[in-house]
Amino acid sequence: MINQIVLTVIILAAIICVLAFTEITYRRLDLKSEITRKFAHFSATLSTIIFPYIFSSHWYVLVLASFFFVILFVSRHGTQLGSIHKIERKSVGSYVLPVAIYLTFLVSFLLRIKFLYVLPILILAICDPMAGILGMNFKKNNKQIHLFGHTLQKTYIGSLSFIISSFIISVIALYLYSGVFTLKTFWLALGIGVITTLTEMLCQKGWDNLLIPLSAQLLLVVFL
Repeated sequence: MINQIVLTVIILAAIICVLAFTEITYRRLDLKSEITRKFAHFSATLSTIIFPYIFSSHWYVLVLASFFFVILFVSRHGTQLGSIHKIERKSVGSYVLPVAIYLTFLVSFLLRIKFLYVLPILILAICDPMAGILGMNFKKNNKQIHLFGHTLQKTYIGSLSFIISSFIISVIALYLYSGVFTLKTFWLALGIGVITTLTEMLCQKGWDNLLIPLSAQLLLVVFL
């Protein structure tokens, strides 16, 4: 138990350092908050991949998630963490992220399958920031997606990069998990790529941070 508490404190300090580094970089280099926000999303989320391998109880993850939820929620109207909050659009994505990590971990913990956490969090950590950055920086021949008469906040290049990266990550992860590549591996990876892309495309105000890993996890529970 003592080791688990020490690990919790270490991870807590590490993620605080990530947030501090992101904030300093944002202020010193005068970067766009959309860029620093994506960096924080990527690095903080990716660092949680080890959770199933170091924590024997979901309560430790709940403590970490609750701590960062409070920090991000309280700081959203202040001058702190402009690197994350100072964006033009309204978004709950920053403080929904810890909730998503905990819920995804809880399901995998209860079902005793670590892979149910690892793959969804990999997709959330890598594909979401990639789609956002590519969508923002490739302006030429890149348009916002129109669906059923509505203009979505997502772009064609961003969504295309999301589905490709999600599919590739899923294929590799599923192959490493099962040790064999079959048609089921291909179709499940494709299904995860499609459903997570649609989730990212249709969700607004940052709710995709919660629903992307949960939608991927649902497919894994049903078809794995």
